[in-house]
Amino acid sequence: MTDRTRTLSLVADVAEQAGRPAARVPRTKVALSTASVYPESTATAFEVAARLGYDGVEVMVWTDPVSQDLEALRRLSDYHQVPVLAVHAPCLLITQRVWSTDPWTKLQRARAAAERLGASTVVVHPPFRWQRQYARDFVTGIRRMADETDVRFAVENMYPWRYRDREMLAYAPEWDVTKDDYRHYTVDLSHTATARTDAMAMVSRMGDRLGHVHLADGRGSAKDEHLVPGRGTQPCAELLEHLVRTGFDGHVVIEVNTRRAMSAAEREADLAEALAFTRQHLASSVRLP
Repeated sequence: MTDRTRTLSLVADVAEQAGRPAARVPRTKVALSTASVYPESTATAFEVAARLGYDGVEVMVWTDPVSQDLEALRRLSDYHQVPVLAVHAPCLLITQRVWSTDPWTKLQRARAAAERLGASTVVVHPPFRWQRQYARDFVTGIRRMADETDVRFAVENMYPWRYRDREMLAYAPEWDVTKDDYRHYTVDLSHTATARTDAMAMVSRMGDRLGHVHLADGRGSAKDEHLVPGRGTQPCAELLEHLVRTGFDGHVVIEVNTRRAMSAAEREADLAEALAFTRQHLASSVRLP
């Protein structure tokens, strides 16, 4: 029995125990963000994704040299038979010098990486407010880049930065990306928790331009928690069921924080739980033949 078969069996067992009909898993692919194994390497993420039965990976481009090396990524993908479904552009504070210091060059390289690796989506954060020229041109620039490729540029919702009772707006034009006109969006439920905003209302505003999902949970802390789905207060199950009802055609990416795992086995148990949760709630209530 393969790991994917074990996961599907677990989904069916959970449904049966709950008194619901056995479920059929839809076509939506579930990927593992390479950030979910941090501080382990990008290479480890491919290995874990293959072992647990994920459908692919989203590569977080960061300071790990392998995450920046397209040939290394291709070799890992081929060796483990795990496709790269998305590329997360280097938008973090710690990646300000990765793939150039120019943010548009970063996005061009992310698009080229997605095209060469066969990924359908580039995830991008809105600019930091101090990136003034980039922020000023961001909305029109992203639309222009989207016109030049079949790869989706899916702009991700962020959150205000908080310290005690103070709040700083760190992103521009907006941390709530639905206030601007993008062709595709990424919704991240850890970020909705940190922003203390209504996740399903945001998804409703995104409408059919919701192109990508970062699935994680949160409890509304000022810190971006990225908990395993089901361990926080966010509507993770409701969102997944909504995706099925509305014919969502993107990918769901597990992006959770496993830094506190005491061992590789504990980390993999968390990632297996996240995968089982996701497949269970993506499953429709149609009986298996």
